[in-house]
Parts: sequence; structure tokens; C-alpha cells
Amino acid sequence: MTVPPNSSAPGPGWYPDPAGSGRLQWWNGAAWTGQFSAPHFQAPQPQRMVEPRRRISDRAPVYNAYIWTIVALPLVPLIMLMFWNPVLRVRTVGARQVQTLDPASIFTVPYFLLVASGFLVWGVSAFLAYLDWDKLRRDGVVRPFHWAWVFLSREVYVIGRSVIVHEVAPRRGLAPVWATIGVTILAVVLVGLKMSALVSSLANQAASI
Repeated sequence: MTVPPNSSAPGPGWYPDPAGSGRLQWWNGAAWTGQFSAPHFQAPQPQRMVEPRRRISDRAPVYNAYIWTIVALPLVPLIMLMFWNPVLRVRTVGARQVQTLDPASIFTVPYFLLVASGFLVWGVSAFLAYLDWDKLRRDGVVRPFHWAWVFLSREVYVIGRSVIVHEVAPRRGLAPVWATIGVTILAVVLVGLKMSALVSSLANQAASI
């Protein structure tokens, strides 16, 4: 506290330290004494208690139609991919007569339906994940894996959901993970076979020209 000349000084007492330390310093009525008050003890704020996850009854269901549909939904675009049989064509373009794949032979109506089915599966999976999450809560699972993780990846939701369910229901809850692994392996194999067939068809078209 700085007292202007010819002004009446405040009476003795504890005042905020003019140096900005945040403490209170004793003012004797004429000058600062250098005596500081002990810092006020601030009681710690009570921490919010997180409800622990407790084991659920052995009779409580841990699987439902929602989670199994989420696991099986990727088979829909996979089946459509198997029925997508474009007739690949090679065309010659430019003054140098360069052979290139005709885009019109790929971007057909079945192709766009295949792409749309992927987005549809993604949206339906999010809706079913919410229903699955809500049902787990009603069945007694404390803080089940949040359904919004499905927006990042369907596999992330299935794995996270299964881990937490397995935590509260030992010896149960991991079946969707194994089913997802099986679906993923099947998809990799079938997509590989499909791509091999398309490349072979394209090579035959190029050789026939």
C-alpha cells in the first residue's frame, strides 16, 4: 500500500502486500513492518467419488441382438462386393496412345450402391451401439464402454465393450471380440480374392488389345 503525501494514512492492520505476493503484511500506521500473516489454509475440495464397477449376477445377460448385429453388419457390403462384377475396359488416350483403365467401367450404379452400403452400416452400427450401451446399464453394468467410440471404429467399440463386460462378468463377455476377428479375417480373404480377379480381368483386357 502506497500512501500519497499529505494524505491520512490508514490505521494499523493487515493489508494486502503491495509487492503482490498475495499475502497480508502488517501496516503499523506509518510504514510496512515486513511482518506477513500466515497463509490461509484452504481445505481441499472433496473429490468426486467414482462408483466402482461391481460384478453382476451370473444370470444377468451380457449378450444381446444389438451387439451381434454390430458384429455381423460388415458382412452386408462384403456380400455386395462379391456380386459386384464390373466389366473392366481399357481405352487409349492422348497423342501417344497411352492405354488406361476406363473409369466408366468401374464407377457404375452397383459401385455407388456398394459405397452407400458402407455408410449405412456405419450409421446403423452407431444406433445399435447406443441401444447396446443403454441395455448394459439397465442390466447392471456400471459405466459400460461408451457407445460413441463406435464413430471411431466398430472394432474399438466391440473390444472396449467386451473388456468391461468381461471385468464385471468373469468368464463371459469376450465372444463378440472373437466373432469380430473372424469377420475381419473373412473380409480380408474375400476382398483379396476379389481384387485378384479384377486385376486378372484387367490384364486380359490389356493383352487382347
